[in-house]
This record gives sequence, structure tokens and C-alpha cells, in this order.
Amino acid sequence: MAENRANKAHEPPARAGIREWTALAVLGMPAVLVMMNMSVLYLALPSLSAGLQPDGSQLLWITDIYGFMVAGSLVTMGMLGDRFGHRRILLLGAVAFTCASVVAAYAPDAGLLIAARAVQGVAAAALAPSSLALIRALFADVRQRTLAITIWMMAFMGGGALGPLVGGVLLQYFWWGAVFLLAVPTMALLLVTGPFLVPESRASASGRLDAVSVVLSLLTPLTIVFGIKDLAVHGFALPSVGVLVAGLVIGVVFVRRQRRLSNPLLDLGLFRIPAFAVSVTGMVLVGIVLFGTSLLTSQYLQLVLGFSPLEAGLWQLPTAVTGTVVALVVSSLTGRIRPVVLMSAGAAFAVIGPILLTQVDRNPVTLVSGSVLLFAGLTPFMALGTNLVVGAAPPERAGAASAISETGAELGGALGIAVLGSIATGVYGSYMIGHTPDGVPATVAEAASETLPAALQAAQRLPDSLGIPFAQTARDAFAHSLHVHALITIPLLIALALLTLTLRRATPPQPPSQPEQATTPTPAFD
Repeated sequence: MAENRANKAHEPPARAGIREWTALAVLGMPAVLVMMNMSVLYLALPSLSAGLQPDGSQLLWITDIYGFMVAGSLVTMGMLGDRFGHRRILLLGAVAFTCASVVAAYAPDAGLLIAARAVQGVAAAALAPSSLALIRALFADVRQRTLAITIWMMAFMGGGALGPLVGGVLLQYFWWGAVFLLAVPTMALLLVTGPFLVPESRASASGRLDAVSVVLSLLTPLTIVFGIKDLAVHGFALPSVGVLVAGLVIGVVFVRRQRRLSNPLLDLGLFRIPAFAVSVTGMVLVGIVLFGTSLLTSQYLQLVLGFSPLEAGLWQLPTAVTGTVVALVVSSLTGRIRPVVLMSAGAAFAVIGPILLTQVDRNPVTLVSGSVLLFAGLTPFMALGTNLVVGAAPPERAGAASAISETGAELGGALGIAVLGSIATGVYGSYMIGHTPDGVPATVAEAASETLPAALQAAQRLPDSLGIPFAQTARDAFAHSLHVHALITIPLLIALALLTLTLRRATPPQPPSQPEQATTPTPAFD
């Protein structure tokens, strides 16, 4: 009997079949939506600004509140999935996401839109970690799981890259709210097929959820970034510094509390694993660079170069296609080349992208080429980093590990939009103040210094002798902000390449298929 058990323990894991791969396709839909909902709004900003007329601060919150609520809620949702079942949390998140999307589509003012985007963020946080944890339960074979996670990450990346294109098509024929209604049919399909295709999976043991930690995990990023945004837009001021310091203090309290709890919300012990710590840190840096850049390039194509939303979306299509091709290539190379080598080399290659972006003027080819090279270079990290994170964690912490991984990506994306976006807004405003043509009323110049859409609308109300040079100055100011943004991203990419390279001795090539440990959550199709 003991010999039979020993033989069974060394049997290769069962390979996934049609049902599992079909379930992967279903799980890929929320991945596409989570990221698309962050990027689909970029091309809608001009028409949204005209419809709701938000001020500069509201416009930034419309774009980044979603990402911050995702980042602040992911770890909580990962723990809830470990405790109550990842499929259950996935489906509840799909329902909430759909309802919030409808409210956002028909929001009559900026305040309600910001609130709806916040609810979308919390709901989206229920989708990503549950999807990754369920993939781990579906695919026991290591190589198949690596491929499945790569495909899932391609859906994740593809959602972000295709968001502008899909948004462009919708905005060509419908109003800005249509970009949010994409979620309705997609989530309906997930709700219908998910219970039959996706197995329920939960950790064998899960402790009590600490409500104080949940609140602190939400307050920390929101407070810190609120302070940074104020500093970037309004300059050094005591209230802004006070908010920033308060956010840092809340963060310290959160970390110390996690160290004392027997069942912490954020398992800080996972960060002692080098592959885990470096991959999560890298996810943050990747998100900062990619989303901060995408926000600016999408607006540049429309507001500076004058393209329609559909034309702007088509110009961004090469980025999505290139990312898909690169993801497939690097996935096939992991058996021969260490993933960290591919990730580090890609980050180094990506530096060429922002170098090109510093030369952008009125030529869309330069802009798109820089974006393509940047995205292609960072694709290996996005495609392989998540697998390193999930593979490094103990199986019973799969939900928490995947949640931390996605927290890194989402937090980075939100920081890229909020912090780098705020810096770009500040650079734009400073340029406008120093270069506004003589004769433009001071009140007009002050309002136009907040956003480029406001400046272009103000230029239309001025006589041509003032309006035309004023609009040109605003476009030059935005181009200048893009150049400064590109210069900031270059050292971030160099740091990412060097950081990742430190793991080259610690991380071997893709291992052969191995059976799971006995502690793996048992999937049950119920």
C-alpha cells in the first residue's frame, strides 16, 4: 500500500483537456475587461470633457480612481477568494462590475462618474486574483500552467492595448458613455458559462479577515497619491505635504499591523522570496511606465495631431499586435533561456522607446514607433513575471500571491496615471503660463493651463488672431510635457533591467513538469 502511494506521488500530473482550455478562455474575458476599462477611457477624454466639463483635478480622478481602487482591493479580494471560493468571488465581482458600468455610462456629472469608476475598481479587484488562482487549480502540469498564465497575461495586456482602438470605434458612432457598456455582454457571458466551466477553488484553511487592515490598505495608496498629485499640480504647499506624510504614516501602520497578525491581509513573508519580491516590484515599475505613457500618447494623437478617435485607435493597433507576437515568442523561449534574462533584456531594449518619444513633434510615426518599442520591451516582464510570482508562493497562498502580483501591476498603472500624469499636467501648465500669447485674458489663460482640452475650447472662443496662436501654444506645451515624461521613464527602465538581472542565478530555466504538492487546493466542479 505504501509503495502504491509512493508511485502515485511520482506520477506526472494530469494534463488539461478541452474543458480546462475552454475555462481559460472564459477567465480571459475579465482579464481583458479589467485592463481595457483602464485604457478605454483615454480616447474618450476629449468628448467626456466636453460633455461633463470636469476641472483638472476631477479629470485626473476620473482616469485614476479606478486603478487605485483596484490596487487597494486586490489583496482583500484574494484573501476572500481563498476563504469563500475564488469562483464565487469572481461571479460576484462580475455582477458588481456590470452594474457599475451601466451607472458610469449614463453618469450626468463628474462626481457620479468618479463614484461609479470607484465601484468598478473594487469589482475588478475581485476578477483578477480569482482568475489566476483558478488557473492554478485548472492546470496541474507546470508547462501547461506556464502557457495558460502567459495566455491570460496576453489577454490582460491585450485589454490595455486594445482599449484605445475599441474606444475609438465606439466613439466614432456613439457618445462617450458607450465605452463603459462593453462590460455588459462580456460579463453576461461569464456569468452564464462560468458556473459550468470553471471549478470552485479555495484554500484548505483561511483565517479571519481583518477589517482594519482592509481600510488601511485602501487609505494608504489613495492618501499618498492625493498628496503627490497636489504637489505636482500646485507646487510645494504645507497641506499637500501634510497629506503625503499622513499617507506614509498610514502605510507604516499597515505594515506593522501585518507583522503582528497571525493571519495578515498582506503576507509580508512572501517578499523574502527573491523571485517574488523582484517580480512584484517590477510589476509596479512596468505599470507606471506603460500606463503613464499610454495616457499621454492617446491624447496626443487626438488633441495635438487632430486625429479622430477611430484614427487614433488605429494608430495604436501596432502596439497591441507587437505585444502579442513578443509574448508568444518569449513564452516559447523559457525552456532554453531563464525568464529573468528575457525580462531584463526586454527592459533594457525598451529604453529605445522613450528616447524616440523625446523627439516627437507632429509626426505620428515617431510617436507610434516609440510606443511600440516600449511596449515590446516590457512585454516579457508582463508575460513571465506573473508566473514567477505565482510559482514562487506556496500553493495554499495562491490567491494572495496572485492578488499581490496584480496589485503591483494595477498600483503601478494607477501611479503612472496619477503621478506621471500629474507631473505632465504641471509641466504643461508651467509652459502655458510662460508662453501664453500677449492679449489673451488672464482668466482664460489660467483656466486653459489646467488641461489641453480646456485650452483648445478656450481658443475657439477667441478671435482668430489670438485663438490660433493660443491653440498652437497649448499643443506645444503638451508636446513638451510628453518629452519630460519620456525623460523620467528612461531611468525607471534602466533600474528595472538591473533589478531583474540580479535574479539570473537564483531562477533556473523552466523546469520539467512536476506534480503539485499535497497542499494544492482541490478543484471541485460543483
